[in-house]
Amino acid sequence: MSNQKKQWGAIIVMIALFAMIAFVTNLCSPMANIIKAQGDIPEVLAQIGNYGNFVAYLIMGIPAGMLISKFGYKKTALIGLTVGIIGILVQWASGMLDAKENLALVFTVYLIGAFIAGFCMCILNCVVNPMLNLLGGGGNSGNQLIQLGGVFNSSAAVAVYIIMGALIGEISKDTAISDATPALMIALAIFVIAFAVILFTNIEEPEQAPVQISLVKGALKYRHFTLGIIAIFLYMGIEVGVPTYVNMYLVNTPELGISAATAGLIVAVYWFMMLIGRFVGASIGSKVSSRAMITTVSIATLVLVAFGMFSNPETTVSVPGIDWGTLTLIWAKVPVGIFAFLLVGLCTSVMWGGIFNMAVEGLGKYTAVASGIFMTMVFGCAVMLAIQAQVAQMTDYMTSYWVVIFCAAYLLFYALVGSKPAKK
Repeated sequence: MSNQKKQWGAIIVMIALFAMIAFVTNLCSPMANIIKAQGDIPEVLAQIGNYGNFVAYLIMGIPAGMLISKFGYKKTALIGLTVGIIGILVQWASGMLDAKENLALVFTVYLIGAFIAGFCMCILNCVVNPMLNLLGGGGNSGNQLIQLGGVFNSSAAVAVYIIMGALIGEISKDTAISDATPALMIALAIFVIAFAVILFTNIEEPEQAPVQISLVKGALKYRHFTLGIIAIFLYMGIEVGVPTYVNMYLVNTPELGISAATAGLIVAVYWFMMLIGRFVGASIGSKVSSRAMITTVSIATLVLVAFGMFSNPETTVSVPGIDWGTLTLIWAKVPVGIFAFLLVGLCTSVMWGGIFNMAVEGLGKYTAVASGIFMTMVFGCAVMLAIQAQVAQMTDYMTSYWVVIFCAAYLLFYALVGSKPAKK
């Protein structure tokens, strides 16, 4: 506890970084509506921001662990923030270009910016999770700080949808990437402030063991770990796919009469559900096994998504939100199936931690490199979003949720069968 008192400055910074990761990452989904408005843009191409952001994890996951091994957590965080500042500036530059004259150039520059920002998010993720555990003293105290970081992470995700909805307003062909400049500037300011704070914050570094690529092969010999990284890969399709296509459905279904601003408030409810779920998960985590938790939320996800897909769209329910311009509570009517999708946030809130816990059980010396492999699997979001986008393009938004059904079914299999260690 004494060590924790000495390190409160570092703890606050790490929690702030946790929030910032969610803020920058979740900019990509509402930005997809802006991109789609630039012309006759297919669903698959509209998600280029998410592709760039999450494919970066595939490339940077294990190298990020190597950076920590060589330079320590503090310097690696500074490297990540520097990369993030560059990524935000490149995305901002794409908004300064004229999409009507050269749409391909705008897309290319924006994609590069999202890709660079993805490197930053991967690096910071590799720093924040183990550092919060370390600063908390490990065990339950360390887990408590990680859960607290998760609460702020979800809060930032809620904020970005509200801010982007307010900035975009009604989507039209005149809507441009430059309309999101205030949100990008907020992210840039947070990066710069965090860099300055970390630079002058004393962080006690643990001794680092060298990361050896040969350990990757050893980790993959464990069947439950190999099946676990597939579970994380598919989990990303659930966490991001559900709110992304709720947003796309609401904005691009004219008969609903829902503006982008209102859609942002509605989608924010999903991340608020994740916030609630993380509070609950933190409170019962010591009493309920990860296997029981993932089994329960996987079944719940299957039920909620199936209900959302097949419910009558004319049956509506009121969803609350806050109009931040007037600071008043508003209620928006949405199809009851959309509300079921929003409730999936309660389920996804505990999936990452539960899957990770089961997958690394009994790995011993391979646990560190396993964390790096887990980070590479975050690129599953880009793959699953692309698949869901293609299904939506070929059919419709509701049919595209069969992709989510498949992902949730695999998580149920993993919890019941695949997570059981075959090798001690």
